[in-house]
Amino acid sequence: MTTQLIKPLVISALSAALLACGGGTTDDSGGDTPSSWSQGVFAPSSQFKGQCSALNQKNWLRSWSNETYLWYDEIIDRDPASIASVEEYFHTLKTTATTASGAQKDKYHYVIPTDEWQQRQESGTVMGYGFNFELLRAAPPREVMVSYTEPGTPANAAGVRRGWEIIAVNGVDMINSNDIEALNSALYPETKGIQTEFTFKLVGSNEERKITLTAGNFVQDPVMNESIIATNDGNVGYLQFNSHNDPAERQLYDAFNYFASNNINDLVVDLRYNGGGLLAMAAQLGYMIAGTYNTDNLIFEKTVFNDKHPTINPVTGKPLTPYPFIDEYIGFDPASGISAGTKLPSLNLERVFILASPGTCSASEALINGLNGIPAARGFKVILIGGNTCGKPYGFYPTDNCDTTFFSIQFTGVNHAGFGDYADGFAPENTPNTTLAPEYVKGCAVPDDFTHLLGDKNEAMLAAALNYRASGVCPAPASAAGLKGYELQSTASEMGLSIGDNRWQTQLKNNRIVTPLPKEFN
Repeated sequence: MTTQLIKPLVISALSAALLACGGGTTDDSGGDTPSSWSQGVFAPSSQFKGQCSALNQKNWLRSWSNETYLWYDEIIDRDPASIASVEEYFHTLKTTATTASGAQKDKYHYVIPTDEWQQRQESGTVMGYGFNFELLRAAPPREVMVSYTEPGTPANAAGVRRGWEIIAVNGVDMINSNDIEALNSALYPETKGIQTEFTFKLVGSNEERKITLTAGNFVQDPVMNESIIATNDGNVGYLQFNSHNDPAERQLYDAFNYFASNNINDLVVDLRYNGGGLLAMAAQLGYMIAGTYNTDNLIFEKTVFNDKHPTINPVTGKPLTPYPFIDEYIGFDPASGISAGTKLPSLNLERVFILASPGTCSASEALINGLNGIPAARGFKVILIGGNTCGKPYGFYPTDNCDTTFFSIQFTGVNHAGFGDYADGFAPENTPNTTLAPEYVKGCAVPDDFTHLLGDKNEAMLAAALNYRASGVCPAPASAAGLKGYELQSTASEMGLSIGDNRWQTQLKNNRIVTPLPKEFN
């Protein structure tokens, strides 16, 4: 199916209907729209939109949440005047329910300044030191491992590499210290220019190395390590895909042209650290993998809102229209050099190998689910290698009010087969017993292997994919007992000593961002 696409923008920057204060006052001491709180009675959110006193902002949040929040009937209705802070009040406007495994159902409720949100989404910048790391165990005895470094950053220049363990920051013991504040502030900087001394234990040895790095805003490279692996029965493409952000569209376009020119027979897409992003880009990626035959006239993802809105999108006011598999260039980044509407390359494959972990989230899970929805008669297969994904079948329209952008779960997504119930994530079918209740997918459970670089054909997940491709046999999960990455290893009783990243910059990685559909789908 060929679609004539228009350039979509992130919803929070799209139209006056969703934007900002307009002519509203920002004086917290006055300008309130007259109202009196009555439990269970809600004025239209439009009555308070763009009026920027604290009370009006809270009244807008209360009504907006009642109108659009997916689980609006699970919110405890509180008097907006009873909570002073707008942000604190916003955090009460969510469900407290849990999934089948007992995990928190809504882990993705947050708020950020609008200008910072737009900068992050459009540029791909992240605050950090130029390397990424994984919390394999967040509570003592902690395990924090470097997952990969970003090209052209100080960390890369200093030789920091995948598999190094962080054992101390600024002299504070990472493994056993109870000083959570010191550990978190060092690992998760919020201010540019902060210097931190890291003590690393090098991979495969007891050698230690101290390196001081300066925090800054680094551009995340969303597509890395594109390579061709020659095998006895044809070429296999490998792609490390880290984020569905604006710059990724051009990089994916180039990568798939590269794969097509090398006549690959199979593709391995490494999503183990991809937390999500633009849903339309996941739909594009699905088309580039599976091609016209497998995707023509199929739904990639249908959005389902709360029961107040069975046919009309409550955010856009337009009839609900499913996302198709998108076969044309959209142009998220106007400087990409590719015209909107350009036909995307496609590999027309019959299967794809996806490498996954607990860091695989949201739009990345939508790719798995969307491809799994292709009817069996067409013969396409998704083979999952790695660990349990994060479990986020939900999404939202980032919505600005008074220069603040709010992220509140508004819809869930289902594939062409009508399936979307994976709140505990996807997991390979031979995954060992887990505390979660995932949706099982054909494939092999293989923990993350920090002893090899990503893209190395001897790295455990990639090696398992190549072996499964040749033999149809998975490695026994116990054979990789020394490797990590099935799921985070901290119990509820240990959470008081757990480190973790609550910055909005990181939360943004775990999202499913909706952009406007082409005109003919509205």
